[in-house]
Amino acid sequence: MVTPESIEESIAAHLECVLLEVAGDGHHFEAHIVSPAFRNLSRIERHRLVYAALGERMREEVHALSMVTQTPEERAGAGAAG
Repeated sequence: MVTPESIEESIAAHLECVLLEVAGDGHHFEAHIVSPAFRNLSRIERHRLVYAALGERMREEVHALSMVTQTPEERAGAGAAG
């Protein structure tokens, strides 16, 4: 079974993350990812980076992944609401 920790490891191996939190039940996952790699990218481009980090796992193991993707600057500006 896929665990949130294994998803975190896959993402962290391919993206520099300032914050990386993943929760889920083994099939459906939610991720909050803060990375400088997201600077100047659209939301779709950011999600593609994460999907690329997960590679085949997205097709074979992970049934659903919802994401909040932010740059460190966006995270800092979000304050307590982020």
